[in-house]
Amino acid sequence: MKMTIKQLRAFLAVAHTLSFAQASERLAISQPALSLAISGLEEALGGPLFMRTTRHVSLTPEGEIFFPMARRLLADWENAEEAMHLRFTLQLGKVSIAAMPSFAGNLLPAVLKAFRQRYPGVNIAVHDVINETVLEMVQEGRVEMGVAFEPELADALHFTPLGSDRFVAVVPADSPLADKPQLSWRELLHLDFITLQRPSAVRLLLEQSLAQAGRRLDVAYESHQLVTVGKMVASGLGASAVPALCIQQMRELGAVCVPLVSPQIERRVGILRLKQHQLSHAAAALAQTMSDECRWPDS
Repeated sequence: MKMTIKQLRAFLAVAHTLSFAQASERLAISQPALSLAISGLEEALGGPLFMRTTRHVSLTPEGEIFFPMARRLLADWENAEEAMHLRFTLQLGKVSIAAMPSFAGNLLPAVLKAFRQRYPGVNIAVHDVINETVLEMVQEGRVEMGVAFEPELADALHFTPLGSDRFVAVVPADSPLADKPQLSWRELLHLDFITLQRPSAVRLLLEQSLAQAGRRLDVAYESHQLVTVGKMVASGLGASAVPALCIQQMRELGAVCVPLVSPQIERRVGILRLKQHQLSHAAAALAQTMSDECRWPDS
């Protein structure tokens, strides 16, 4: 027989009051039920914890030793119970996520603001990394979930779409192309092209899509960061193509975004998690907030 939390509480009530009558009142149970709980605990531990007479109750030497242990055990139990209750009710918790830069720097802040208003006790750790690293971090269990382009081959991952991201042209504000209602790739590639370095998913997707359309992507400048790409374009070094998620970011850097066609390149973006892993309550709430709050930009 193993001791139970009910028996532990019974022992502590009697040990504090040294009275079965007072202890039963404190616990709101009958004296026979209290005596039964104490007897069960003594049987589980292997010996008596109290010396009883008709007028007096006291702890045995073993009971004296067990007394501080029981207090620590009950405190740990209650702390664990409270901590788990706070997490299940989203009053406390922590979520680690990975997100590709185009999402992390544009849509995610508004999502986090809405989430914080609903669940102020839950902390979020955001890893702003390239698409490929998002997949790696989710697959390796380093984060609970990620936001990235829909993977072509990822049997271990579950994908929940948030939206479809279409690529737009990015040109200098003083370029003649900036005033056009839309641009073809043929027009865009007359300018020096600026893009992200490999193994960026954006770079690979552009190269593959253009190759399928019979076009080659000749790159004049490349960088690891979308911000740097935008600044290069705004400075007049050339043009680029980025996900529509980045439109506001490119505008803030001084560049102009124009819808891009022939071919039109787009890919779904969504939440990734391991198929065999159930999200924590906090992570599931964050995923739901993303679905509720994401407002996809018009390209």
